[in-house]
This record gives sequence, structure tokens and C-alpha cells, in this order.
Amino acid sequence: MISKTAGQALRAAVWIAEREGGGPVTGRMLATGLGVPANYLSKTLHRLVGGGVLRSKRGHGGGFLLASAPGELSLQSVVDAVDPLAAPERRCLLGRAFCSEADPCAAHGRWCEVRGVIDAFLTETTLADLLVEEGGGRGPALPRPAAAAPGTGG
Repeated sequence: MISKTAGQALRAAVWIAEREGGGPVTGRMLATGLGVPANYLSKTLHRLVGGGVLRSKRGHGGGFLLASAPGELSLQSVVDAVDPLAAPERRCLLGRAFCSEADPCAAHGRWCEVRGVIDAFLTETTLADLLVEEGGGRGPALPRPAAAAPGTGG
């Protein structure tokens, strides 16, 4: 129920959080690690900086870092930085220009329930909640790119 851009922003923020303490992460490292086009990701990263989720460091050794500790950054803050769910044009599931309790669309009541659950998840879940804990028995938060087979030039 989130846009492709918001999903990419979440993946990037988690990827950076997983590497916290290792210094800034370059856009190229992120694009390669996530398997996404660098030019599209660059726009998303700069929106995350503008939204206060990331900060950027210029020059040699530069890149992107989380603006706050992973436990202080909700998934909602990441999504809001690139594609707010509360934007007026996304309020009605059926795309009506005006949809409210007073003038609901056919899906309004049920959609509000679902949206409430989604909003609670995004608000209550932090980046730290998605990080791999050593010995915690969880797999990586994000799939890792496949390693090149020996002798394939990769």
C-alpha cells in the first residue's frame, strides 16, 4: 500500500542502518547493494535528506548517514519524506476527489480500517526493529545480492 519510491526509501534506510558505524554509504554502494538504478535512487536519497531521515557528507569519504539513531526513526518518517500517505490525492482508495465520513465512497469504511492498521505499523515500527540482531535467529532484513560464481568475471 506504499509507492515504489517509498519502498525503495525504506530499503535504503534499512541498508544504511545495517551499516551504521561504518561511515557514510555512497549512493553507488547503495544502488549496487539494493540492485536499483543509481539515478533514480539518488533522487530518493536527496528527498530523505530533505525530510531529515538522512544526512549527507560531501567530498572524499562522503556519502549518506542516518540523521538519528535507528531506534528514533519510524518507518512513517521515512515514507513521509518521500511520499506521504496522508497526501490529499491518496485519501480515497477509489480515487474520488472528495471522500469523507459525510460523503464516503463504497470502500471508505473498510479502507479506513485497513489504513489505520498500516498507519499504526509504520508509526510504531522503527528502523531498529528491522535490523538483524546477532544470534537473534532472524535472517537479514534485506536480501543480499547473489555473489558471482567463480570464473564468471564478477
